[in-house]
Amino acid sequence: MSSRTVLVTGGAKGIGRASASLFVRAGHKVAVTYRNNPVPDELIDSGVLPIKCDVSDPSQIAEIFPQIEAAFGPVEILVANAGMTKDTLMLRMGEAAWNDVIQTNLTSAYHLTKLALPKMVKGHWGRIIYISSVVAQMGVAGQANYGASKAGLIGLARSLAREIASRSITVNVVAPGAVDTDMFNILGAEKIKLMIDQIPMQRAASPEDVAAAVEFLASEQAGYVTGVVLPVDGGLAMGF
Repeated sequence: MSSRTVLVTGGAKGIGRASASLFVRAGHKVAVTYRNNPVPDELIDSGVLPIKCDVSDPSQIAEIFPQIEAAFGPVEILVANAGMTKDTLMLRMGEAAWNDVIQTNLTSAYHLTKLALPKMVKGHWGRIIYISSVVAQMGVAGQANYGASKAGLIGLARSLAREIASRSITVNVVAPGAVDTDMFNILGAEKIKLMIDQIPMQRAASPEDVAAAVEFLASEQAGYVTGVVLPVDGGLAMGF
């Protein structure tokens, strides 16, 4: 595969960090955004461009692309990975818990795509990958805001895929289940055991498991794959 310019949001840890590492090893030019956690030195030393950005703020998103283009050229592979949770039952959910999660997880993907797309169309090549969740299709009590945001990414991807397929630009979704990240481990041992018991493979995914799916969808070989939701969940959501 030719060396491409890649943007991974939320690239300081977890799935984003693992994806950035794979792209670097494949010879791509990679930029990652981060908000609170700094980008690891090992990524920076490998040539990754770190950009501090709160993706819930459209004005900060607008500042990302000129920096990447100056360093590497136009973004050709976009991985919208940055996300957050504010879990609570609907009866207790405040406006901020709803709006913050939708803005960070879904609306940011719209703004990122809107800015990346013109150069992809001009170059007649592009890969757009949204990181959704098994929650989008199965539902989880206390995550109405999170589930809605992740389901929205699927609708966004499939509508956009139909719009731009003729330009050799693919739009796909990766839907992880339980992944061994900070967001997962904060649940505590009891909740984690309950979740693992529901997974046919009887373990959580590693960030690298999910990153491998991201790397495939970004590849030349996946050029005829678009509008797809690819579960990486150990069989948890079979039938959904």
